Order: sequence, then structure tokens, then C-alpha cells
Amino acid sequence: MSVLSMERKTEILDRLHAYGKVNAAELARLLDVSMETIRRDLDVLEKEGYLTRVHGGAVKVNFQRGEPPFVQRRQVRQEEKKIAAQRAAQMVKDGDTIVMGGGTTILEMAHCVRGVSKVTILTNSLPTANVLLDSLNQGLFHGNVIQLGGELNTEQYSSGGTVCEKMLDLFSVNKAFISPGGISLAGLMEYTLEESSISAKMIQAAKETMIVIDSSKIGVEALCKFSTLEQIHAIVCDQEPPSSWKPYLDNIDWITAGDEAVVGE
Repeated sequence: MSVLSMERKTEILDRLHAYGKVNAAELARLLDVSMETIRRDLDVLEKEGYLTRVHGGAVKVNFQRGEPPFVQRRQVRQEEKKIAAQRAAQMVKDGDTIVMGGGTTILEMAHCVRGVSKVTILTNSLPTANVLLDSLNQGLFHGNVIQLGGELNTEQYSSGGTVCEKMLDLFSVNKAFISPGGISLAGLMEYTLEESSISAKMIQAAKETMIVIDSSKIGVEALCKFSTLEQIHAIVCDQEPPSSWKPYLDNIDWITAGDEAVVGE
């Protein structure tokens, strides 16, 4: 691959991460190449698994699809999730009160909570609660775990609905750790209204909100938006943000797990 084609690929992926989709005509104008060249670039990127071709351009993989079941997602991007989860767990300090959302990245974070005391953790995730309970019994950390009740989601192994939302209204915590279905410049999103409502309630209950994601979530837009970027305080990810995002991150700490690079204030 020539240097020019590598530069085009980088620019296309950067815009794809930022917006979740790209328009072939806009790319041709931006990169000053022919439409045929852009089509070839998009074909190559599709074969490499970065995007899905659609009429007039391309969308990020899973941009228009629903969320797979929890069990299936556990097998995907495990190393990237662990990297972000380990860094997020370091943000849990003695005496903290926190709420942890559902999802496989937060489950990985639960495995990493170690060496802290007087910590109270709320969660609506059944697997996360089980991991935290085992850690408590082994003395790996000290404190309390509160399982948020509600209607059980058999695909996502979590609780939700009105009962869960009312339980969250009872609490005020220091930090919320949430792994959304997608994040873009438009905000944070989930695939269902139920998950979206719970995530929004967790943000309301917390003084600080930490988003914990692997880089596949960048640029993904799902059906239900539950927060703007302005409502969150930190993003922990295995990769740096797209360069086009940086002007929008002035008041957000973007923590690149592994190298500790931080964007924002």
C-alpha cells in the first residue's frame, strides 16, 4: 500500500470513528481523489472488517444493528476490554460509593476491583454482582455490594424497568461507571429504551460519570440517546480519540489505558 493510500485510509477511519458513517462524494472532495479511488478504498476497508458499504458511502460495523446477547459479546475484543477495565478499576478509591452499569466491559472491571476498603458498589448487572460478591468473600476488597432489582433481561443478564429506576432514585453516589452501546459526538447511546433509561438514572445519581469502552464503540450510534458528552467527566478507552473529536473534549478526561495519555482538563 502506498503512503498516499495509507493516509487516505487513516482519514477515512478517523471520520468513521467520529461520525459512524462516511459519504463517498464528501471523501472524494476532501481527499482530492476520484470517486473510483474512494470506492476502492472503501472496498478494501470493508474486506478488512472496518466498515459496511451502503449506498453512497459506508457505515461503521454494527452502526445499524442491534446489540448481540451478553454471552456472545463476552467473546469479542476481550483484550481491549480488559485494558480499559483495569484502568477504570484504578479509579475506585477507599470510601467510594459507586454504581456500575451492565455490559461485558464493566464485568471485566469488576474482576479488577482490588485492595480498596469501605467501598459501596451498586449494580444492575447479575454477572458483575456475582464477581464482586466472590471478591468480597475472598477479601480482595472490603465494603458492600447492592444488587439493583427490577425486571430481568434474559439476553443481557441485567435488571431494569420501573423498579430498578426507583431504586436508583434512593441513592447518591460519587462515581458512575457506564459502558454504553455506542458513543459519538452526538452523545452516548444504548440499543433499547430500558437500558437507556437505566444509564440516564445512573448519571443522575452520580457526582461524576466515567465511560468505560473499547475502541469499537467509538462512532457507533444506537437507537436511544441517554446523555450528551457535556454530562460526562472521563472516558477510559484502549485507544486515543479520533483527532476530529479533540476540540469537543476540553472538559473531559480521555484516558488512554496502557499509556495513560490524557486529553482534556
